[in-house]
Amino acid sequence: MSIFIDENVCNGCKGLPEGRCERICPGNLCYRKESMKAAIRDQSACWTCACCVKECPVQAIELRLPFQIGSNGASLKVRLKRDKTIWTVWDARGHQEEFVIQAKHVKGD
Repeated sequence: MSIFIDENVCNGCKGLPEGRCERICPGNLCYRKESMKAAIRDQSACWTCACCVKECPVQAIELRLPFQIGSNGASLKVRLKRDKTIWTVWDARGHQEEFVIQAKHVKGD
């Protein structure tokens, strides 16, 4: 799962001192590049809370999910470990698949 920002759609929230995605992101991950287009600093640090997706007025940001999540009757659970986040998906037939996102290591770990 990841945040995708379409620079062809992003208007940089023209006229605002900061982008709406910058203001809403609880992890302070969204920012505007020199081009004034939105970007994300570090996908591995993103919580995939989708705040930025909901806040973008021009729909330039989307949360990309594995296709398995969208099937009818599917469920998703998460387990947090010190060094990774494990998302487990079950489809409608009970098949299971895991997606592992490695944590960004902080100096001193």
